[in-house]
Amino acid sequence: MKKLSVRRRHPLAAFVVLLLALAATGGLYTAFAPADKAQAEETAQSLAIEEGKKLYAVGCSSCHGTGGQGSSDGPSLVGVGSAAVDFQVGTGRMPLQQPGAQAPSKPAIYTQAEIDQMAAYIASLGAGPTTPTAKQYSPEGADIANGGTLFRNNCAQCHNFVGKGGALTNGKYAPDLEDVSPKHIYEAMQTGPQNMPSFPDSVLPEQEKKDVIAYLQTVNTSESDSPGGLRLGGIGPVAEGLFAWIFGLGAMIAVAVWVAARTAKAKKS
Repeated sequence: MKKLSVRRRHPLAAFVVLLLALAATGGLYTAFAPADKAQAEETAQSLAIEEGKKLYAVGCSSCHGTGGQGSSDGPSLVGVGSAAVDFQVGTGRMPLQQPGAQAPSKPAIYTQAEIDQMAAYIASLGAGPTTPTAKQYSPEGADIANGGTLFRNNCAQCHNFVGKGGALTNGKYAPDLEDVSPKHIYEAMQTGPQNMPSFPDSVLPEQEKKDVIAYLQTVNTSESDSPGGLRLGGIGPVAEGLFAWIFGLGAMIAVAVWVAARTAKAKKS
């Protein structure tokens, strides 16, 4: 007891006790404190990749290979990024219903949560365009006039100047963009699906993509009236002019032929 009392009076005793208390506190905090935000996000991402890999193995690997390396039935997915997966699967183009010149849009068979998991897995195979956030594709504050100019210069050759679509070669076509969500339009510009060229931020910055989306929403809303009546893909009054030209001129020719026939018959009489 005397020895212990002496040690307690040692000059370093308080310092040693403090160190032990700090060590115990740190150990208890490490053991029982919740994981920090970064660690939680990393864990969630790992789980998403794991679940996405399972979904991919069932629905995609038969064409794109077990590791996304591609095969004779489907291209490699290494480096396409999460945006390509979200677009292709979210619009129902993938999984492909049957081989053809082009993958048509159809109702998606996966939930958005499952699509996010597959996108996470494909993104883990190689860097590529990432799924945009709502702020990126929101048309709020966009320049509609500039969007129209950009669309007519870069997209109208295939999609028609108001996005009504059109035929291409060998059974391919540019789809109608009227009911396509802003998110998927943004992703299509990012990734260039099928016959479409890609427009990365180095070519078409984020703000200009928003401008294009705002333009398409404006010209394709049900409230926007065509001043010429029938729209005919946005051409407007030409619809009525074409009607008048074909049927009006046809009627005039028919009358002229009838008059000529009557005149000839009268002369013979």
